[in-house]
Amino acid sequence: MYIEGMAYPRRLTLPPAGEDTFFLWGPRQTGKTTLLRAHYGDSLWVDLLRSSTFRSLAVRPEELAEMVRARKANFVVIDEIQKVPELLDEVHRLHEQGVRFALCGSSARKVRRRHANLLGGRALRFELSGLVSTELGSSFDLTRMLNHGCMPRIYDAPRPMPLLRAYVADYLKEEVAAEGLIRRLGPFDDFLRQAALTDSEPVNFANIARDCGVSGPTVRAYYGILEDTLLGRFLPAYTRRPARRITKAPKFYFADVGVVNQLAKRRGLEPGGQLYGKAMESWLHHELCAYIAYAERDADLSYWRLTTGVEVDFIVNDMELAVECKASARVRPGHPKNLRELVKDQPDCRRRILVSLADTSRTTEDGIEIMPVGEFLAGLWGGALF
Repeated sequence: MYIEGMAYPRRLTLPPAGEDTFFLWGPRQTGKTTLLRAHYGDSLWVDLLRSSTFRSLAVRPEELAEMVRARKANFVVIDEIQKVPELLDEVHRLHEQGVRFALCGSSARKVRRRHANLLGGRALRFELSGLVSTELGSSFDLTRMLNHGCMPRIYDAPRPMPLLRAYVADYLKEEVAAEGLIRRLGPFDDFLRQAALTDSEPVNFANIARDCGVSGPTVRAYYGILEDTLLGRFLPAYTRRPARRITKAPKFYFADVGVVNQLAKRRGLEPGGQLYGKAMESWLHHELCAYIAYAERDADLSYWRLTTGVEVDFIVNDMELAVECKASARVRPGHPKNLRELVKDQPDCRRRILVSLADTSRTTEDGIEIMPVGEFLAGLWGGALF
């Protein structure tokens, strides 16, 4: 939707003020507060990043009801709700009295740890990701995206590296430690680098645990922190009806490829390089997940991989669509081979697309669509792919 005052129109559609109570989750710096300010600027606003507001409501959550009565408000925005989970009991009570809320936060982990009231199904749930191609329009530049990442402030920055360094240092490390999510920062720091180096690959918990000098359960807990703080997510393996031996381990993708670059110390990615292709796959995962969420599609996303290493990057639903990513301007005869192997194992696959940097589209004799990135994105956000 276009909202005056926002640099880019965001595709996430939020309810009109006062219609519903909802949570808006998302990683830091994805633009949640900006979106809410633009959308609900005239509503009662409770900013828990303000020290005075935080201290007051942390001591006396019932002051929220007093604020609502004073303003005669029927819609309230609470920013950083995870900082005072006890407020959710007041939110629940006021919701029953007809007041509606927008509850914004970057992590539900603290809320769940404190056994806070998540409103028992009374609240909708939305998630805002970083920028996607359709929001950027003519400003979208794939190489810039793969180097800078998708956070609005950093994507546009002429010098993104200092901002990414600050993001990693101040948020991924210090803030995670400050919330008591980990006991020792050193092993978690090592884990972040290993997780970044293996971004978009099947996760081997034992190998990462050995490299970081911690236990397997600790590594799983670290990944849980990244999931709960919305900094990444697992992509499960497709395991239905296998005719051959397949990989069952999930992959893990960070939510922002710029963060991966910083953690893995990758610089200056250019078309034709192996790391460019890896970053492109991670970004394509971001686009697919954002489309599924924003379009409210009930779609499952997975990947398919034989134990021999033959792999197709993304499977939508039960073989409704298979997508392979190749960061090459020239599609060679061997590039579609994984999609051909897929139909030997899964002959019911209904559509196969190879996304590439080529300028023109074509279809092979066996039905594989070779599709330029721009055409794929137009089809995706136009709802023509699934």
